[in-house]
Amino acid sequence: MDKLRLRFSKTGRAVYISHLDLMRTLQRSFLRAGYRLKYSEGFNPHAQISIALPLSVGTGSLCELMDFRLEGEPDLGGLPERLTAKMPEGLEALEVYEAERKPAQIKWLRAEGVFEYDGRAPEAMAEGLSEFYAQDAIVITRKTKRGEGDSDIRPAVREIGFVPQDGGVRAEMLISAQEPTLNPELIADALRQKAPRLAPDFASFTRIEVYDENLRVFR
Repeated sequence: MDKLRLRFSKTGRAVYISHLDLMRTLQRSFLRAGYRLKYSEGFNPHAQISIALPLSVGTGSLCELMDFRLEGEPDLGGLPERLTAKMPEGLEALEVYEAERKPAQIKWLRAEGVFEYDGRAPEAMAEGLSEFYAQDAIVITRKTKRGEGDSDIRPAVREIGFVPQDGGVRAEMLISAQEPTLNPELIADALRQKAPRLAPDFASFTRIEVYDENLRVFR
């Protein structure tokens, strides 16, 4: 069967499953649901599955995309329901379809964050956050393949807004998913480096949707 694509969510306690453990979990879930994944050939065969944009531990998502191949010609109509029944709590298969576009075409990522503050007024924090991210440049130190280096993350933030709520602030953002890649966690890390008074006591993030360079939903 040609390459297929699974859209699934990862929420709740499942956000703490690492990428490698997630890959193993998905393989076992397919097997338990009665689907045979295709394997590569050679001395060290491995399942032909890949996830488009691997998540950091602790980050949730409603739009994860995994490409895979199956043996034979199974009925795909009930795959999401059957697969979800064999997945651990927090993982849910949403839809499956034939993959027509390459993951390299993903450009933008919409995400939400929750910034929690102890003893600081959410309204004041939201106002300060908006002012901070209104700057033309925000240069921070971040890890790279070659170690650590300075990077201006502001060009990778297309849209960002902050809304006060009970106990903290909700952040809504549209950021670059690839070339350059901006991990949502760097939104909070920039505050810790450049504006500690605005840094949250705790921050969590959830991916909402992915888009191509023209802001069309990527599937």
